[in-house]
Amino acid sequence: MGLFFAGGMAALLLIGVPVAFALSLLAAIGLYWFNGGVLGLHQIPIIAYKALDDFTISSLPMYVLMSQILLYSGVGRELYEMASRWLRHLPGGLGLATLVCCGIFAAISGSSVATAVTIGTVAIPEMTARGYDKKSVLGLLAAGGTLGILIPPSVPMIIYGSVTGESVGKLFIAGVVPGILLLAIYMAYASWSMRHIKDEPASWPERWQGTRKAVWGLLMPVLIIGGIYSGVFTPTEAAAAGVVFSLLVAGIVYRSLTWANIKNILLSTVATNAMILFIIVGAMLFSFILTSLQIPQAMTEMATSLPVSKWVVFILINLLLLVLGCFLETVSILVITLPILYPIITTLGFDPIWFAIIMVVNMELALITPPVGLNLFVLKGIDPSAPIALIVRGAAPYAVIMLLFIALLAFFPGLATGLIGHVQ
Repeated sequence: MGLFFAGGMAALLLIGVPVAFALSLLAAIGLYWFNGGVLGLHQIPIIAYKALDDFTISSLPMYVLMSQILLYSGVGRELYEMASRWLRHLPGGLGLATLVCCGIFAAISGSSVATAVTIGTVAIPEMTARGYDKKSVLGLLAAGGTLGILIPPSVPMIIYGSVTGESVGKLFIAGVVPGILLLAIYMAYASWSMRHIKDEPASWPERWQGTRKAVWGLLMPVLIIGGIYSGVFTPTEAAAAGVVFSLLVAGIVYRSLTWANIKNILLSTVATNAMILFIIVGAMLFSFILTSLQIPQAMTEMATSLPVSKWVVFILINLLLLVLGCFLETVSILVITLPILYPIITTLGFDPIWFAIIMVVNMELALITPPVGLNLFVLKGIDPSAPIALIVRGAAPYAVIMLLFIALLAFFPGLATGLIGHVQ
């Protein structure tokens, strides 16, 4: 029966059916055939309501809204100017500045797309004008943008917490050290690969002036992560506080909330949230029918009874996520696989918070692996003259770094779990 649903899903996706509707259609067929015919279909609105009647899920629309406000606010340009003044005299200095901006904006927005668009719009013309190789610039931005889903806040972590019941606060804190460490590794590689380019150092007054202009953007991570870490906010409350703060910054400080921008912000927010919530509903329907047929239980029993080390199963899971990442976007992968993978990893004795970080790094990899790597197409949209193949080649070294980073997390799980004892 599991093969029927897997084959059905593959067939629907191959003919171009959106993921949310493919999941819902297969679930509806399963409910009709295995849960009492037409009466089984009556479960659909009940399951859909329960899927969205979740306090954790309520933070998603707010984080998406916040990322869209910041996209139009001008924060990204000020952050980039500040970072470039502090770092441009180093080998590959503008590359380092770009990655630092990606890291800071990731800690503000929680969105890889918003990070890649905001920083890419500023960095691509600036770096290419100063002699940086376009392939390296685009690869740097493709990878740097992925930090948006690892450094908290993170939309995939919210979805992971909603599906599994794990604490979103603990998931956020677990992403801090791995996010900063991966950023540092990216910076080390970028500095080495772009070491032949240096710029004139900025004066100290220029550096402080740039920092003063960017201070509002720098305060955003302090508000969100600091509020969660100190216990002032729950992750959901932090999302609401972030929206209010970003509105104040965009409207009063940068004066960028024109009527045209407000319209674009609202339309983009509605479209993104609708896509995510439709996928969640479809996945919950699909998960319900799989659970009714005891498919996750059967998969868990099979995985745990294999005469191999649990680390072999772990490697197979990562290979599965790598393959899925080539064809599906991150939200779809999470909501499709977690109902099956979560029982397996917990039964095998793996820490579910640690596994969440492993999974998010896999989702980062999915954002830059063709043919459906979302960040690749985002950068293509920013620079239409750049071939996709060029962006892929530029991002390839960072994909290798991510694979090695997954191995590092596997050997040193404390990198992900060391701080979670500080959060309820």
